[in-house]
Amino acid sequence: MSDRLDAVFGALADPTRRTVVERLLRDGATTVPDLTRSLPITRQAVAKHLTALGEAGLVERDPSPSRPVRYRLKPSGLDPAATWIAEAGVAWDARLDRLKRSIEA
Repeated sequence: MSDRLDAVFGALADPTRRTVVERLLRDGATTVPDLTRSLPITRQAVAKHLTALGEAGLVERDPSPSRPVRYRLKPSGLDPAATWIAEAGVAWDARLDRLKRSIEA
């Protein structure tokens, strides 16, 4: 696997980070204080998780000069994982087709 793919899956392995991603998917851009209010963790922990998600290419700071800083999902962030999953799906479909043909023969 590529380093980027490892980083995406590594970041998403943490349940709190998945919750943050789900929240950003549902609500769009948000701030650390808003996330802190909806999670059972400290503001510092939210910031740490956002940093990890950012390093994996999943989250970015909103480029607008607004304060407080807003975070949003990076549109292409899940592309490496989606591509890998699609390729694995094609490989499994081919295996299942071969198995089906051998059973029917």
